[in-house]
Amino acid sequence: MDEQRETLQRIVSTLANKNDEIHNFIDILNNTIKNVQVNSSSAISELDEEFDRLYSVLYEMSGTMANTIRQEAAHKIQALQDQLSQCHNALESSEELLELATQSLDIKDPVEFLKAGREIKDRVTVASAFRLSLKPEVSDSMTHLMVDFSMERHMLQAMKFLPVPRAPEIDVAASVVADNCITVSWGMPEEDSRIDHFVLEYRKTNFGGLPRVKDEQHWEVIDNIKATEYTILGLKFDKKYVNVRVKACNKAVAGEYSDPATLETKAFVFSLDSTSSHLNLKVEDTYVEWDPTGGKGQLKIKGKENKSRSGTLSPKRTSVGPPARGSRDRFVGESYTVLGDTTIESGQHYWEVKAQKDCKSYSVGVTYRNLGKFDQLGKTSSSWCIHINNWLQTILSAKHSNKTKTLDVPVPDRVGVYCDFDGGQLSFYNANSKELLYTFRTKFTQPLLPGFMTWCGGLTVSTGLQVPSAVSMVQKSENRLSGSTNSLNNIAY
Repeated sequence: MDEQRETLQRIVSTLANKNDEIHNFIDILNNTIKNVQVNSSSAISELDEEFDRLYSVLYEMSGTMANTIRQEAAHKIQALQDQLSQCHNALESSEELLELATQSLDIKDPVEFLKAGREIKDRVTVASAFRLSLKPEVSDSMTHLMVDFSMERHMLQAMKFLPVPRAPEIDVAASVVADNCITVSWGMPEEDSRIDHFVLEYRKTNFGGLPRVKDEQHWEVIDNIKATEYTILGLKFDKKYVNVRVKACNKAVAGEYSDPATLETKAFVFSLDSTSSHLNLKVEDTYVEWDPTGGKGQLKIKGKENKSRSGTLSPKRTSVGPPARGSRDRFVGESYTVLGDTTIESGQHYWEVKAQKDCKSYSVGVTYRNLGKFDQLGKTSSSWCIHINNWLQTILSAKHSNKTKTLDVPVPDRVGVYCDFDGGQLSFYNANSKELLYTFRTKFTQPLLPGFMTWCGGLTVSTGLQVPSAVSMVQKSENRLSGSTNSLNNIAY
């Protein structure tokens, strides 16, 4: 009897769950019927707008095609109403069976209880609720009845509803992410001569795998693409991934979106750490500018800052490594320095720096986290940089461990920085021409921070960049030249 009771309890639970599913499905059917009515009305409205532009001879055909839509809507509604009626009947029967099963639980006589249990079990086996399909027999879509008669005006007797294009298929293997560009390739499941163009949409995200329904980024739209491949240029990769999707369009209507594809976009992203920059520097995200008035009242401000900052860490970054550091003293004296807020602990990374035209002096490089508050980039054994001096004459030099090497190359207006932590290389490039300016070869033994110094001018830092293909090619060539060392290259500990 206990076994039968447990079986009956499971039946009761199953019936209750099934009833909940049917209730929910009824809501879906009601909503589907409503959508069919709304969408069919919308399709008829758009059809009428098209017919208003045609000659009077189209009036008779307008009624015929509108009737086609109404018949399609009536067919769908009738099918859904029949299914809805089946659901109500199944639900009514299931509720009666549920009530009977619940009452049977109170039967005390074992014989009667077993008899009732078998009867209920047999009825459940053939219950219509368990043979009921919970999928609408028809959809609420009416897009296949939408029209555009720009070509059919000369073939009035042969007018038909334009077919909805099928969803394209993105070829992930043929899609390429390089040089902060994304080339997306796709194809159609079958040839469709009516396709006029494609629409490509993309959005950045930090979630891998299938795109989230609710994402913090909206879809960017690129319309009127005539080919089955498109390259999105000049992206900043400040997220880990990019979702892409494509749909095909004919003259009348757009088809369904392709299955979204997720492409990884690796890049080094950081901001400038304003909490420890020199007070004569005005820092905003990735821009730093020398401010001659910023140091006034420095001692008073410094004391207040140290008090308020004693228990606060600098902003956390997760692109590459852990946060750069906890609170530290601001750079002072002639060290007009600001550091990046994200460490480099492995891998190959690239960023660019552009100086204002009137910038008198600036340095770009990397440093360990132990750079002292009075230290300048390139004057310690734990920092490497190139320095541009535009004061009296323009001089470009490489600096490390208080040693300077003047470089006999034109000074670019934009500097690219390439850091191969594991390979022990720090290279500087003309960011426009990708010409190599100088390379430090060393062995990095501690995490690195991007470092910047500016005096009488400002710097704009561009992050979220991939290592350019041209830079990668130059680095491979450089690595083959084993003898290209100089006095500034060393192993720093």
